[in-house]
Amino acid sequence: MADLLVVGLGNPGLEYAHTRHNCGADTVALLAERHGGRLRDGMRNERAMSDTVRIGTAVVALAVPQTYYNESGLSVAALARRHDVEDPARVVVVHDELDLPPGKIKVKLGGGLAGNNGLKSIKAHLHSDAFARVRIGVGKPPGRQQGADHVLRRPGKAERVELDVGIAEAADAVELIATDGVERAMERFNQRTA
Repeated sequence: MADLLVVGLGNPGLEYAHTRHNCGADTVALLAERHGGRLRDGMRNERAMSDTVRIGTAVVALAVPQTYYNESGLSVAALARRHDVEDPARVVVVHDELDLPPGKIKVKLGGGLAGNNGLKSIKAHLHSDAFARVRIGVGKPPGRQQGADHVLRRPGKAERVELDVGIAEAADAVELIATDGVERAMERFNQRTA
């Protein structure tokens, strides 16, 4: 049983590694590294790379779905069942956010899905939108570029630095959620990035 299930959204495969869309997956990989975990293939029905670590006194299941981003709910529902996480508020989803500047983060509990298909899939499979989110800004696409094209590309050097800062802060936010709760994380991180 886990106290918290933390899921980093992204797409599997080398062609998507370190794209804007994989900021959530990169955050979970960083958390595993910080806490002595190693993400590896789990049960087949979970379709995720996962491990369980301790953050403070909390037992935290870390996972990166290996479904595509828009089908993340399939993996999250199976992981929640295995780790006995029935309360959606004990699920934290880390994901990229077009509506925030690159590298800025916000913490949110429940609420709208802002057209994010990964979040829609998770809501459909958990039958609730009451899960927590750690949103990492990737900025709006330039010019007439479509949102999907923007998030599936790797950022340039300057933006990469900003995103890496955001990923580190997102990991800090998850750690604070694990030790002190989501409200405390919202107080700390949402004021700084307003």
